[in-house]
Amino acid sequence: MKGESKELREKNLLMKIVYFYYDGFRSMTVGKKLWIIILIKLFVLFVILRLFFFHDFLKTRFDNDHDRSGYVIDQLTK
Repeated sequence: MKGESKELREKNLLMKIVYFYYDGFRSMTVGKKLWIIILIKLFVLFVILRLFFFHDFLKTRFDNDHDRSGYVIDQLTK
């Protein structure tokens, strides 16, 4: 450890962290199902809801970036 360079020690630390989480996830039973539920929920929140409910308001109302930025500045300063 004394003769190792700083980069090698940081790499070893990073690899220890990666293997720590890898071993933890590998030995999970119930946790795997919970992570699948969490990932499905995030997919629904960020992909499905974005497609159907959060349309690009500025793109549909304004033709160029200058008009969009003017609108945003106007709304923020009110």
